[in-house]
Amino acid sequence: MCGFTAYVGEDVATRVDEVRRMVGRLRHRGPDDAGSACSSSAALAHRRLSIIDVAGGRQPLANEDETIQLVCNGEIYNFRELRSRLARTHRFRTSSDSEVIVHLYEEMGPDCVRALDGMFAFVLIDGDRFLAARDALGIKPLYVGRKGSGTWFASELKALPPSCDEVFELPPGSRMTEAGTTRWFEPSWLEPPDPPGPDEVGPLRRALERAVDKRLMSEVPLGVFLSGGLDSSVIAALVRRRIDELHTFAVGIDGSPDLLAARAVARHLGTRHHEYVYTSEEARDVIASVIAHLESYDGALIESSVPCYFVSKLAAERVKVVLSGEGADEVFAGYRYFAAMTEPDALHRECARLLMGLHNMNLQRVDRMTMAHAIEGRVPFLDLEFVALGMKRDPSLKLTTADRPEKWMLRRAVSDLLPPEIVWRTKQEFAEGSGSSSALFDQGERSVSDADFARRGEAFPDDTPTTKTAFAYRRIFTEMFPGEARRR
Repeated sequence: MCGFTAYVGEDVATRVDEVRRMVGRLRHRGPDDAGSACSSSAALAHRRLSIIDVAGGRQPLANEDETIQLVCNGEIYNFRELRSRLARTHRFRTSSDSEVIVHLYEEMGPDCVRALDGMFAFVLIDGDRFLAARDALGIKPLYVGRKGSGTWFASELKALPPSCDEVFELPPGSRMTEAGTTRWFEPSWLEPPDPPGPDEVGPLRRALERAVDKRLMSEVPLGVFLSGGLDSSVIAALVRRRIDELHTFAVGIDGSPDLLAARAVARHLGTRHHEYVYTSEEARDVIASVIAHLESYDGALIESSVPCYFVSKLAAERVKVVLSGEGADEVFAGYRYFAAMTEPDALHRECARLLMGLHNMNLQRVDRMTMAHAIEGRVPFLDLEFVALGMKRDPSLKLTTADRPEKWMLRRAVSDLLPPEIVWRTKQEFAEGSGSSSALFDQGERSVSDADFARRGEAFPDDTPTTKTAFAYRRIFTEMFPGEARRR
């Protein structure tokens, strides 16, 4: 996991120092190493968190004659399979998983992204041509900025120059070249399945096991975020099959439901469990830091990011890679409001909508809070094979009924892994289960005066805050991210 910046365009020589300076703002994403490269048409800079080929995987990476240069953020889970095939005709310089992208590009051009199984964002330079791409669901971020005739790329918004005239996010499942932006991933599950897949949980279980197993590749210590809910507990149970001494991590306000449930799961699985109990004051004190890393003023996202911030900080003391349970609620209709839905096709389309929007919600939270503490977050439930299998199931079986709780399919598939009180524990939102929602409830009342709130329309005419807490978050965000294009 890493961070990078890149510039493509004219007057590269005058931009090299700026590219290197901007990547310095991403040191938290990659404190282990730094590298840069430039050509007549582009400049690249990289900060590295060393996970695979710790000693030799410095970026930018290059092909045999160094005519192609790459900076990448992410993990390519099928890199060994790809490398075995590519090594017949290409010479590899490193053992890094990212290097397969360089040689795949030599073989396939921009279509190389279709062969990658993983989470990634990258920029590749090939003479006067370039390729920027992002994984199918947007697990890894990639921002684009326009400034005159040049184009900037960065892993986070803060690493784009504030003077950019236009700033936008490269959409998930998209690739960008000098010819424009196109989608390379078109999900087959946007519409309800016709006919739906069979009502059997064995294939789901086996697909989830494969998804977890492939995400265990690491040359550094690995652990699991454990809230005590179904999703994180399932991941912990499946990882525990492969790792004898598994570290699990939980946080919350003293006495919060997540802490109590996580302890029970950790005891059942026999993990080395670690906790951090934070106070309401601590939760309020980290809000500015959370917004700085999160790069959003969305209230729900901020509040759910607070416990993620603390648990990432806790995990960083012992591991460099963590697995978490994001994605199950979207595939299996696990959120509370789904309980009011009675029409299967409408439920399916809502699940699909949430999956396609995860890059700006839960995935943004996981990426930014883990990277804030220089650890890598992996999300097995969002394995593309598993998502497709879950979304092809009969959506009527995802409806919540008197005798069928939310995520009924998933619960049945993993019922042998955990105690019944965990398998059938009802859904709690992350911020609620950890206690941070109540801790942050009065954030606005403490920091925003009645006079300032009365002038909120003048201060923020677009997307005007409707509560004092929202006003407080928005004010912090605006101070941290100057420049009209970045605010938009």
